[in-house]
Amino acid sequence: MIDEKGILFVLSGPSGVGKGTVRKALFEQDTDLRYSISMTTRNKRPGETEGIDYFYKSREEFEQLIDQNQLLEYAKYVNNYYGTPRKYVEETLEAGKDVFLEIEVQGALQVRENFPEGVFIFLFPPSLDELKERIVSRGTETSDLVLNRLKEAKKEIDLMDAYDYVVVNDQVDLAVAKIQAIIQSEHLKRERIAKQYKRLLEAE
Repeated sequence: MIDEKGILFVLSGPSGVGKGTVRKALFEQDTDLRYSISMTTRNKRPGETEGIDYFYKSREEFEQLIDQNQLLEYAKYVNNYYGTPRKYVEETLEAGKDVFLEIEVQGALQVRENFPEGVFIFLFPPSLDELKERIVSRGTETSDLVLNRLKEAKKEIDLMDAYDYVVVNDQVDLAVAKIQAIIQSEHLKRERIAKQYKRLLEAE
């Protein structure tokens, strides 16, 4: 086995682009990927399991981890913290498993700062009209909220330069196939394999 260390893949894109749907479809096909489990200060809900749904922490513990730079990214929603623990990601990668993180754009930019060796994939809508349709079809937002989400989406699309790859989500199965191709090609990169070969030669 030459390529022994895992790779962190980060899937991101504007709200309504279908990140969750694509990630779910990808995991139905790709069993070797490990999903990055988030950490939260909110209370555990009935049926949830520590280390499967979330890592549950007190506010004090979470804030300590922020101070110690132990989170790849974090945000606060409705008075609770949510974040990606560095330790879980690094240990999983060291064990030779790829880690997959599906996250909002602002969170992905934080991860890029804290873990630049990750591979960043931007999920792009076929068009802004299509994105508007998807947001409207959820039926959960007022027309004002839809407009705000679209404005936000345009700003997020402007941040595309921070990513390594762009995948258009016109059809879920095609988007999944493109992401699988990215995963495969990243493992075949010369510099990644060269590092492993050097280690093998040094061990001789």
